[in-house]
Amino acid sequence: MEITAQLVKELRERSGAGMMECKKALTQNNGDIDTAIEWLRKQGLAKADKKADRVAAEGRVVLAQDGGKAVLVEINCETDFVGKDASFLAFAADVANIALSSGAPDVKELLDEVWPGGGSVDQARQALVAKIGENIQIRRMVRVDSGNNVGAYVHGGRIGVLAELKGGSAEFARNMAMQIAAMNPPYISPAHVPAEIVAKEKEIALAQVSEKDKAKPAEILEKITSGKVNKAISEMTLTGQPFVLDTNVTVEAALKKEGTEVLAMHRLAVGEGIEKPTGDDFATEVMKQAGLA
Repeated sequence: MEITAQLVKELRERSGAGMMECKKALTQNNGDIDTAIEWLRKQGLAKADKKADRVAAEGRVVLAQDGGKAVLVEINCETDFVGKDASFLAFAADVANIALSSGAPDVKELLDEVWPGGGSVDQARQALVAKIGENIQIRRMVRVDSGNNVGAYVHGGRIGVLAELKGGSAEFARNMAMQIAAMNPPYISPAHVPAEIVAKEKEIALAQVSEKDKAKPAEILEKITSGKVNKAISEMTLTGQPFVLDTNVTVEAALKKEGTEVLAMHRLAVGEGIEKPTGDDFATEVMKQAGLA
């Protein structure tokens, strides 16, 4: 059967694959578009498997929200260039919306959810790998489903935050999400700091006490070390930080003024915890390929 330009165009529009791949798929399947789509999907799976061990530490954090229901999803690729690609961005937005509407509790179940064009979310991911040529992974997601105020904020597609607040306004909740995105506190308040962290800070504070102070009465020494410990613990909490919108007050004071409290916070940053290979820089790679290095 003759593979016309119109057939190739139709397959490209339906599959999102490249022109040469579409032509090959049609040739292999006697011009049958439905069979060619299935063939492309199988090829995409093979390509995805081959690329799955390549480091994917770039990408986007995407958000979908409907009132107190909100999700953040981290989707990774290999290069910042692909992280800005229109196809990648459209895929990421669709994944976030599916994550929100489906109620999927984790990435494993999200991958099995139905994709709008047919197949599963994971099959759509594999098709995108085949089209773009990079390893693409849906790495992490967090979900909040609450009757409280949920503040959501994504900064530059690189950092995403969900903050659940009891009381207060929706605007203030978003301000808290912005605070967490900017300052990245490990804990909400001193009450949330694990006992082993407090014990370690006490050990450090005692080690910093001068020989002169060590000779002072126990109650005085306790006051000296307690002050150091409380300061250190406060600095690692959200409530102890200066409020980014008014640095003259702490977050704790801003929360009291608003009549609210932070119940939970979730923060995702692209590539967090992924070890990137150092390798050669771009110039060195080009020189090697040219036989000059």
